Parts: sequence; C-alpha cells; structure tokens
Amino acid sequence: MSKRVAPPLAGYHRAVAWYREWFGEDYLELYAHRDAGEARAHVDFVEEAFRGTEPRAVLDLASGGGRHTRELRRRGYRALGSDLSLTLLAQGADLPRVAADMRDLPFADGTFDWLLNFFTSFGYFESERENFQVLEEVARVLTPGGRLLIDLFNSKQVIATLKPRDRQESDGQIVEIRRWYDAQTRRINKRICLERQGEPTRTYLESVRAYDREEVVDGLERAGLEITTIFGDFQGGPSDGDSERLIFVGRKP
Repeated sequence: MSKRVAPPLAGYHRAVAWYREWFGEDYLELYAHRDAGEARAHVDFVEEAFRGTEPRAVLDLASGGGRHTRELRRRGYRALGSDLSLTLLAQGADLPRVAADMRDLPFADGTFDWLLNFFTSFGYFESERENFQVLEEVARVLTPGGRLLIDLFNSKQVIATLKPRDRQESDGQIVEIRRWYDAQTRRINKRICLERQGEPTRTYLESVRAYDREEVVDGLERAGLEITTIFGDFQGGPSDGDSERLIFVGRKP
C-alpha cells in the first residue's frame, strides 16, 4: 500500500533546488552527531574492502565538512574533498577541497584510484538522467582498475519503518521533522522546521529518490562499472530487506 503524500506547507515555496538551501549551518547543527569517530570506522571499512590496492589519489565525493577527507589524509592518503556547498566546504578550510556539482566534475578522465561517496548523496536530482549522470562521472574520473564505494540508505527498510513525525528540543530550539514517501515520484521526503523564540521559523526540505538495489546495480553497470560486493552496514553485514544500508563496493574494469 502506498504512503499518502504530504500536502505542501502553507506559505512555503521552494525557490531553488532543496540541496542548494539545506546544506548550511542548520544542517551542520542537526547532524553534529556524525563525527570524526564515525569517519574513522568508515575508513577502516574502506581499507578492508579495498585491501591490496594502493591509491595515488582518492576523491571524497560529496565530502561535506570533510571528516572523511581528514581521516584519509591522517592515514597518509592523497585525498581530495568535493562538494557543492561552500558552507560545508568551509568547515574543512585546511583540507584540499573543490566546489563542484556531481553531475559535471572538474577533473580529467582517470584522475582517481579510489572514489568514496558516503551518507546517501545519490538520488538528489529530480530527473533519472541527472542522477545516473553522476554514476557516469564516477566512472569517468576513476582510473582503469580504480575502486569505488557508494553508501546509500536501504530504501525498502526506510520506507517500511518511516516515522512520520518527530519533535526535538535543544538549547532553546525546537526541531519538528515530518517524513513521507511519495509513491508516484518514488522519493523519500523530509521537511525540517526550526523554531527559536524571537526568530523567524526556518523551513527546509530533503528529497531523495528511493532507488532499490537492482536499480543502482543496473545504473553502475550501464556506466561501465562492476560491483563486487554489496554490504548492509559498515560492520560488513549482508545486504537484505532489513539491512540499514546498501554499501556498493566495486571497480572500473
């Protein structure tokens, strides 16, 4: 049974794409729990998954504030972060980083031996063509034999356990979150309202296409990439209907 689509929020009109509005200071505050410790665990996983390869250059695609880039460089990798948000990139001002759109990366063909993409940053765009253009760019900038990791939420698990409403209060700020799945567009949506006494309410939207495992594998293969393993979490568990994540590990032939 499909979930009911939430009605538009009165008085709220999205003037620009949601991902150009949301990834700023409020995003950093809401997701402050995603810290350096989590990044260390993720890079541990990458090193085990890519065991036996020695990259000359690593791209942290959609790097955000740079916590994974920082951990990679701490371990001696020549890593570069890339993100669209200048606010997030400014968090890692001491790190090598490039402002870029995932659909049109400013790198030459075959620049990177490893490409890492964490925390579900695939499926942002409205059209299927734009989303799968990202995978084509991943293939283009990888060297032959290069390795890739793409980390997505497991859409089946997220839809089955979707919590429609949430309310949090911290340091005088109220955060109200409404979530819904639009079966027509096959997108998982989240509306975030931030309220603080004496300040205007700030409202943001997240909207990500809910790709299933087979769709992503097909898109990667069409882009010329091979998937070697799909994990269900960063502990190396299997991917199935109940797993939290879909972590695609593969290579460019």
